[in-house]
Amino acid sequence: MSTTTTITKEQTPESLTLAYTPEIHQEYKYAQYLPVYDSRTHFPPLEPFDFTDRGLAADKSKPNLLSKDNASLKVTKLTPVIGTEIKGLQLSELNDVQKDELALLIAERGVVIFRDQNFKDIGIDKQKAFGRYFGPLHIHPVGSHVKDHLELHNIYLGPDNEYRNRNKSNKLTTTGYHSDVSYEHQSPGITILTLLSVPETGGDTAWASQTAAYNRLSQPIKTLLEGLRAEHSGFPQADNARRDGKFVRREPIKTEHPIVRIHPATGQKALFINPGFTKRIIGLRDEESDALLKLLFRHITHGQDFQVRVKWEEGTVALWDNRVTAHTAITDYDVHNPQEGLRHGFRITTLADRPRGVDGLESVW
Repeated sequence: MSTTTTITKEQTPESLTLAYTPEIHQEYKYAQYLPVYDSRTHFPPLEPFDFTDRGLAADKSKPNLLSKDNASLKVTKLTPVIGTEIKGLQLSELNDVQKDELALLIAERGVVIFRDQNFKDIGIDKQKAFGRYFGPLHIHPVGSHVKDHLELHNIYLGPDNEYRNRNKSNKLTTTGYHSDVSYEHQSPGITILTLLSVPETGGDTAWASQTAAYNRLSQPIKTLLEGLRAEHSGFPQADNARRDGKFVRREPIKTEHPIVRIHPATGQKALFINPGFTKRIIGLRDEESDALLKLLFRHITHGQDFQVRVKWEEGTVALWDNRVTAHTAITDYDVHNPQEGLRHGFRITTLADRPRGVDGLESVW
């Protein structure tokens, strides 16, 4: 259910669609973060920008972030190839040197999970400032957001809004691996996901290491892929939004990215395709492209030996690098059963470098 209201922002009338039912959230502590749609603000295409990865400034041993003097610190590898969990360290208290080391750790491990955080309570301005340290903040072209803060992409699934899961209602599974808005010319780097409310069980998120996925391939396939680009398209997302009556605040684009991408801070190669947005391989016949993408998508989706599944808890914040991972939400709980809880949070996505591959192969558009 949605309702429409009009608010005033800096003396400018702005139409907002509420993507929730206010009556059922009157006692909710984080009601100010509930999803809305600004249906007036239209943005021009994103402009190119200079980018320097914060991980390049980091000490590879990370002595400040992972200080031996912090007796409360507990660092755990969740799997051998992807995922690290950190307890005893507050994101909100990190200095710039520690943030640089964190950027490098995220690039190396794909996803870093922080437990027992106060991040959701520090206020939106500080939340955005933290994200902005790693790169310009992305505004999603079609998604819901937090009122007055389009940079906070809303993650909400409840009985009063099942839109995020509607397209999966006729599927055998709700999982759908993707890398956030990979169609952008300078696609996202670090993403910060904070859940404000979590089900007691269910609603996990899984990540796949695109670095490990690349490394598992045979050398002939690696060599083939290193010379190829693939098209990433935002048109289906925009078309679906318009079909469903949603506002498109930035017109969709397509970008041809290298299939094998080199991370600027680690020098590691990673697959840079995903089932969510990659549509075809440039220069191949349709049947060749379809067959090769099917192989790679199955490889990413089914590679449980280079995936990690994370259970959300009160105070959990996840940070991952979109350049070296794909991820999926897992919706395995009944949103109509109040006892199973509400899954609600916000995502801050930072933009990064223009993808570069092997032998100087770059993205084109």
